[in-house]
Amino acid sequence: MAKYDFKTQRIFVDADLDENTEIATDRQQSNYLLNVLRLRDGDRVLLFNGRDGEWLAGIERASRKEAVLACQAQTRPQPAAYDLHYYFAPLKQARLDYMVQKAVEMGAGVLQPVFTHHTQVTRINTDRMATNAREAAEQCGILSLPECLEPVKLEHLIADWRADRHLIFADESAAETDPLKALETVVGKRLGVLVGPEGGFSEDERQVLLEQKWLTAISLGPRILRADTAAVATLTLVQAVCGDLAGDGATPSG
Repeated sequence: MAKYDFKTQRIFVDADLDENTEIATDRQQSNYLLNVLRLRDGDRVLLFNGRDGEWLAGIERASRKEAVLACQAQTRPQPAAYDLHYYFAPLKQARLDYMVQKAVEMGAGVLQPVFTHHTQVTRINTDRMATNAREAAEQCGILSLPECLEPVKLEHLIADWRADRHLIFADESAAETDPLKALETVVGKRLGVLVGPEGGFSEDERQVLLEQKWLTAISLGPRILRADTAAVATLTLVQAVCGDLAGDGATPSG
């Protein structure tokens, strides 16, 4: 795996990246580079777009308010996209922002809001989700951006589920109290993770979920966790046993 450069500022751009490509930054990026970071001609940044890997680029100042970035060399090739899907009941905005960022850091390749009986938030700004995902990727050296999907009702998620992916369900009443033991049974499978709302899943929802052959329930321990905390805990457990934290799991590095 190519070594991450955490010292050089990383910037997401929409443009294609290739050797000798020049990119005119938008007003917001130019202000950030020139006025916030106070970078000058000849300073270097790292660029990525989620498609063409990571590129070292030099700053060429076109004017006082606009900077041009000139690609010089590829520092890391584009990796395979993450294959771990994360399904979650939406939260209020600040905590949703946090949860999206942490899910990206933990290697989620798809972010899917799911409406449940106890979900309190009924409107989701997927553009804001995508922005938070990009910012998390910028900060953490991630090159594969997750896909941010529109919300779906839990019953539709279950009805349309493809059996070639196994779902890990964070269940406070799981019969198996050892999450590591439960996860060992799904190593090597394509995985999704489902975390419910603050009030948990309704008993009807829980029973329908537990009837599915493609689902494994795991316990998160004796304490009741906030939904955003449960997200980090569940993703950490899954990645440690089945994913890229285990060294040879099912979720490619990004």
